[in-house]
Amino acid sequence: VQLQASGGGLVQAGGSLRLSCAASVGTFTSYALGWFRQAPGKEREFVAAIDWTGRKTYSANSVKGQFTISRDNAENTMYLQMNSLKSEDAAVYYCAAAPFISESATDFGSWGQGTLVTVSS
Repeated sequence: VQLQASGGGLVQAGGSLRLSCAASVGTFTSYALGWFRQAPGKEREFVAAIDWTGRKTYSANSVKGQFTISRDNAENTMYLQMNSLKSEDAAVYYCAAAPFISESATDFGSWGQGTLVTVSS
């Protein structure tokens, strides 16, 4: 599956953004999907993941209650709704696909190119 992330941009602290991850080439419902992020000078970290049905999700403790992952299988698209953004949320956000829902980056074999989220204070 090929993935393309979009929706990043500059937002003020406390604001919201919705990231999208569009999939092509392959059967979208064969994959669990996830979001990871990498801030400058830091390692890539898990953000959220969703199974192929959309009914099971995982979220990092740092974003629980703040970010919501979802998917629309009819549109071959996954979303990450990010609210109450803070400076520490600034990063390049990557979407990825895996054969099963997971929090480990090593389980995800297909990755999108990343979209930059910048949070101004």
